[in-house]
Parts: sequence; structure tokens; C-alpha cells
Amino acid sequence: MTRARHQQVSLEDTPYYHCIARCVRRAYLCGDDPVTGENFDHRKVWMVERMKQLASVFAIDICAYAVMSNHYHLVLHVNGRQADDWNQDEVIRRWTRLFSRNAAALETVARNRSSKAAREHRRQLIEQWRERLKDISWYMRCLNETIARRANREDDCTGRFWEGRFRSQALLDEKALLTCMAYVDLNPARAGISDNPEDSDFTSIQERLVTHARRVRNPSREQQSLVRHYGEYFEQNRDFRTSGARLMGFEAGNSNVQEACLPVRQQDYFDLVAWSASRLPGRRGAVNAEAGDTAGQLLERIGIKPSAWLDVINHFHRYFYQAAGDPVSLNRFQEKRARTNVVRFRNKWVRGIGPATRLYGT
Repeated sequence: MTRARHQQVSLEDTPYYHCIARCVRRAYLCGDDPVTGENFDHRKVWMVERMKQLASVFAIDICAYAVMSNHYHLVLHVNGRQADDWNQDEVIRRWTRLFSRNAAALETVARNRSSKAAREHRRQLIEQWRERLKDISWYMRCLNETIARRANREDDCTGRFWEGRFRSQALLDEKALLTCMAYVDLNPARAGISDNPEDSDFTSIQERLVTHARRVRNPSREQQSLVRHYGEYFEQNRDFRTSGARLMGFEAGNSNVQEACLPVRQQDYFDLVAWSASRLPGRRGAVNAEAGDTAGQLLERIGIKPSAWLDVINHFHRYFYQAAGDPVSLNRFQEKRARTNVVRFRNKWVRGIGPATRLYGT
């Protein structure tokens, strides 16, 4: 049964969520269409640019993304504290960047500032906008609606572009966050579209690798090649004309200690994804032993069993449903849902407990 979004997304449970949206009938509306023979890869560019633009407006950070030909994945972090710290002028500035017509509503209220009711209405309106600016549903709405309208104009047609509501999945702890990010970044490699993370177009791992390669003082031959092939695009579209749309940073090299960051070091994550890509079914990928050792050490340090890692990142979407995390986190999540009457039975089986036990332990 379909559940209201507020029952699926709760910042009290976690600020991290995995979101997926599919094209209608799973048609290839963002890639090579086998029926018409047309190529719509340019729509993937639209997707990435719009994601970044919205991230510069909302109190939402992008942890990982992968735009495929008939669906896309996003791992988002909701920075509720940031939104709460904005003053009223900042909320107005951000919201009217998205909905410029709403500025007229404030102008109407401004003409009646002497009225107590008008001042209260203005305050309520701004607080409503503040809540929406930290709401994943509004972020996804602004993303999907814009892409759908633009694609329909291009095709000179009307109707649905997306299959329906986006699916959201709570990532309850750091282990689940890291697992889901790797699962998302490895989408093209699992699908056989790319051989390694560097060739995985329209993914956050490729963007991170290109950005890192551009900053290295003495880049390797592989990094020089990466910059030559992909650096121009990321430079032209860097942060989509705003400094606030960068991908969420890793814990090392984050200059602002107050800024939220991902709980691993950047190079460790690069090694983990590269090693995982080389171990996907049917691959003979060549990854140096040092990267494999780093990946194993990272998994053990975080509390993930290397023996189950490859199985779970290949079947993450099957093993976990509404939430992902270790068994303790999943049980706590289920108990809270029972207390708030989201589910009827507290002891009801929680999907994902088995894989979580194999991957994270008890």
C-alpha cells in the first residue's frame, strides 16, 4: 500500500536518503532509445545541472548520483540546521529563485505591514518556505517536474515522463550510507556500460575523480587522460554557476569543521569503488594490491564484513526496502514506526535484517 511521504521521510530518523525515479514504462528517455533510434544523452546533462542548481538553493547536499538511460539515483543529505539558521531575507531570496511569482505575494503583504494579521501571514509564509527548502519531496518535485516539462517540449508531446512518485529509502547509519553511495556510483559498471569508475559518465564518482585530478600538483598519466577527456565539461558546468552546489565533501580536507561531511577519506572511497568495480561479476579488472588492501581496511574499520560487501552492493535494491542499516538501526526504525502507527505490529519482520546481519554483523 502506498504511504504518505511524511511517513517515509523523517529527519528524526536520519538526514540521509536514497532516492530513485524511473522514466515512464522504464523507457530509455534519457539515453539511446532502441525503438526510435534517437539518442537523448543530453537530457542526462539537464539532470546533473538541475540537481546542482537545486542543491545551491535547498538545504540539501548531494552525496552521490548516477543518471542512467531510464532512471536515476540520488543520495541526499538534508541539512536541517542550515535551513533553521537562515534569516527571513535568506529564505525569501532562495525560495524566489525557484518560484519568482511568489515574490508578488510578499509585495502584497508588504503594503499592509501596519496590519498585525498581514505581518503574521508574512511570517507564516516564510516559515512554510523554510520547511519546504529542507524537504526532499519539494527538491524531487522541482527536479522531476522541470525535466519532464523540458523533455515534453522537446518531443512536442504531453503526458507523463516519470513512472510515478519517486522512491525514497532511509539510510540509517554511516555503514548504510557508504554502501548505498558505492552501489549508486557503480550503477554503470554493473550494467556493463563502463569498465571502471573513470568511464562511468554522469555519476558522482566520475565528477569527484575529475575534480581531484584537476587539483593534483603532479597528476599521473591516468589523471591527465581523465582531465583531457572530461575536464572541459566539468569546468564549463562547474557547480552550475554557483559555489553552493558542490558535491558533499569527505572528512579529510574539509576546511570548515562546522560543515557536514562524509564519514570517510576521499582517497579511501576512491580505492573502495575502484576495487569493487574490478570485482563485479564477469570482470577481470586490474586494480593494484594497495587499493585492495585499502578497501579491506576501510570496510573493517567502519564495521562492514568484506566477505559480504560485493554481494550487497550488487543487490542493494533487492535486499533493502524502506530503510537500510545495521540490524540495531533497522529494529529501532521499525519500533518507532510502530509507536507512531505507521505500521501496526512492532514485531513485524523487517526487510533487510538478513543481509544487514551478513554485512554489518549483529
